[in-house]
Amino acid sequence: MTLTAATSPPDADTRTVADPAAVVREWNAIATDTIKTSLGPRPSGQVAIWEGFLSVAVYNAVVGIEGGYALYKWHEHGPAKASSAAAAATAAHDVLLTYFPAFKERLDTAYADSLAALPPGQARERGVDYGRRAGARIIELREGDGRFADVPFTASPAPGVWRPTPPAFQPFIDTWLARLRPLLLSSPQQFRPGGPSALSSAAYAEDVQELKVMGAKTGSGRSAQQTETALFFSGNLVAQVQEAVRDHAARHRLGIAETARLFAAVNASATDAVVTAWDAKLHYGSWRPITAIRLADTDGNPATTADPAWEPLLPTPPHPDYIAGHTTVTAAVVRALTGVLGTSHIDLHVPSEVTGTTRFYGSADDLNQDVVDARVWGGVHSRTADVAGCRAGTHVAAWALDHYFQPVDKDGTQPSPPTRTARQDRSAAGNLSGAGRSVK
Repeated sequence: MTLTAATSPPDADTRTVADPAAVVREWNAIATDTIKTSLGPRPSGQVAIWEGFLSVAVYNAVVGIEGGYALYKWHEHGPAKASSAAAAATAAHDVLLTYFPAFKERLDTAYADSLAALPPGQARERGVDYGRRAGARIIELREGDGRFADVPFTASPAPGVWRPTPPAFQPFIDTWLARLRPLLLSSPQQFRPGGPSALSSAAYAEDVQELKVMGAKTGSGRSAQQTETALFFSGNLVAQVQEAVRDHAARHRLGIAETARLFAAVNASATDAVVTAWDAKLHYGSWRPITAIRLADTDGNPATTADPAWEPLLPTPPHPDYIAGHTTVTAAVVRALTGVLGTSHIDLHVPSEVTGTTRFYGSADDLNQDVVDARVWGGVHSRTADVAGCRAGTHVAAWALDHYFQPVDKDGTQPSPPTRTARQDRSAAGNLSGAGRSVK
C-alpha cells in the first residue's frame, strides 16, 4: 500500500451550499487518508472499524436534522433549521480527533476549511452543536467495546492448525477484532459459518491442488489477466471501497442524507464483516495455503502431495485462512450497496493503488467473484475460505439493513423490519460459482 499524507480533500472546491453532500464525501476522504497514514501497511481488517465508527456518527449528524431515516442507536433529533453539512463535518472531525489525536493539526485545519465554506450564522452554529453531540454519542457507545484487548490464540501447532508463516513469521495480528462488540450485530459469532473442509476430504484436496497450481509465485497456471486480478485486490480493500463509493455518490448526485446513509450502511456492514471474519479465524484457526502445501505430507490425505519450496504470489497475511477477510468485507459492502440502492446494478469504479488501474463493476456478483478468485490466485486463501467469507458477509449486511438505516414514515416512526429467512440469505449469497477454479 502506498502511504499518503492527510491533505486537503481533492474536491474541496465543489463544496457549496448547493452541494452539501460534498462535505460527507470530503470527510470520508479525510478519514480514509488519516486511517491509512496512521496504520500503515497493516494486513488487518482494523481499518474498517474506524471507517464504521465515523460513518455512523456522520449519519446520525445528518439524518437527525434532515430526517427520512431512523437514527443509529440515538433518539436526539437536531433543530430543523440547523446546517446538516456543519453537523456532518463536526461529527467527523470529533470522532477522528478522538481516535487519531496525533493528526490534530491536519484535522483542525480541514475542519476550519469545511466551516469556512458554509454561510456563517445560526444555522451553522446549530449544526456544529448537534454534530458535536452526534460524535460524542458514538464515542460514548464504543466505550469498553473490546478494542485492543489481549485475546490470545492458544491452539497448538498440528495438521490443519494455523501457525506463523514465512517469511516474517508474525504472530496472529489484531486478535481483539474477533471479540470486538459489533456495531450492528448482537455478537461476533452471530453469523459464524460452519467449519472448513476436513483435511481428509476431497474438497480439501481440491482446494490444495488449485492453490498449488494457480496461486504459486512462479510457474503458475495463471493467465496475465488472472495475475493482474490477484494484484488488483492485494492492497487496502477498504480504501478501494471508500473511493468507489465517493465516486458513485458524486456521479449520481445523491443528497446529503442519502450519501450519509450509503456510507453508514456500507461501512457499518464492513465493520461487522471484519468482526465476523476474525471471530471465525480465531475459532477455527485453520492453516494458510503456504503451510498446507509445504506440510501436505502431514495432512493424512492421499490426494495431496507436499512441496516444501512452494511460495504464494502474494505475501501471506498473519492470520488464519478461514474465513477470508477480503471476501467477507466485499460481500458485505455489495450487499449493503444493493440494499440501499434497491438494485443489483452497483455501478462502481474501483481503483487499485497496487496496479494503478480502475475497474468498472456493474454487477455485485461480478465483484464478489473477482475477489474470491483474486485471493486464490494470490495464493493466500483457499477457495472454501473465500466462498464461506462471501456468504457470511452477505448475511451480515442483509441482516444489518433489515434492522438499521431504514426509511421512516412521515410521522417519524420506523416500519417494522421484514422477517428474513435463512433461505433468502442463502439465495442472496448463492450466485458464486467455482468458475474461477482452473487446475491443470
